[in-house]
Amino acid sequence: MNALPPRPGTTPWPRTLGLTLGLVALVSALVLAFLWPSVTADPRDLPIAVAGPAEQVTQVEAGLEASSPGVLDVTAVADRSEAVALVEARDAYGAIVLGPAPEILTASAASPVVAQLLGERATALQVQVDAAAAAHGAPVGSAPTVVLTDVVPLSPDDARGTTLAAATFPLVLGGLVGGVAIALVVRGTGRRLAGLGAYAVGGGLMIAAILHGMGGLHGAFLADSAAVALTLLGISGTIVGATTILGRPGLAVGPVVFLLFANPISAAAMPVEMLLSPWGAMGQWFPPGASATLLRTLSYFPGADASFPWLVLGGWAVLGVGLVLAGSVRGGTSRSTAPTATSAPAVDALATVH
Repeated sequence: MNALPPRPGTTPWPRTLGLTLGLVALVSALVLAFLWPSVTADPRDLPIAVAGPAEQVTQVEAGLEASSPGVLDVTAVADRSEAVALVEARDAYGAIVLGPAPEILTASAASPVVAQLLGERATALQVQVDAAAAAHGAPVGSAPTVVLTDVVPLSPDDARGTTLAAATFPLVLGGLVGGVAIALVVRGTGRRLAGLGAYAVGGGLMIAAILHGMGGLHGAFLADSAAVALTLLGISGTIVGATTILGRPGLAVGPVVFLLFANPISAAAMPVEMLLSPWGAMGQWFPPGASATLLRTLSYFPGADASFPWLVLGGWAVLGVGLVLAGSVRGGTSRSTAPTATSAPAVDALATVH
């Protein structure tokens, strides 16, 4: 028996079911993309420094590897000042200082998770110090106490670092919304570029002001504004450029590249090393990861080298503008070479005369 045709104005059943299955696949991909990095996150090769005599450093390094294989990547340094320098340059998440004044250095501003992990090592280090003192015949209780020092603490206004960590997702959404709106509403290459520039500058100033007011950012205001502006321009410009070249299908570039792929591996709320390799490092090559790293560096690590995230954000901004210009040139060439509706009759008329 043949199926009844759909009533006028109704959607055919195959299309309805196909749309439903597509939506299920989409929401499943979203859930997987956002949960997978957190579920698979695990401490791996976290760089720390160990300062003290070479023999003691070797013993501590062997003990750390035996108790937590593959968790910490130890760099031996001469003294406490060199260890502090590595932490302040974001080359190490913390340090263990050996000798007559044992100390564990942390940097909660770099990662509260790693700071807590290193803080838990204080007890184990104290046991080792007590055992060493007893082995040399020192009275019980005379061993020095292990001191825990947060070298680069989080601001009291954002004691848990949640504001700074949560800022990445709104920045991605802001770039997506701005890019889609400009691509759909604004016509003309110059107007699109002007819209992107005005949106990036205005959004950078406003968002930086909001984050400063909420205690999430603590760097120089103009530098923070520039970082946010480049993030918005890189994301929105790429969407507008892709739409200029591909048409409406180009709108999908933003959600797929920046929301589904780049944002979950941005390492905004955890160390890069905790993500499965190579995804954590790969995430730093996209605007969400680069902006999260740059804003944290500007706020808490002014002495660290921030050239890489600046270059990444600048590169995406240039890419977006370049795609818009390339799309306009391509469109202009197509229009100039295609026969117009008025030229065809004229050609036919000339052919008839000759």
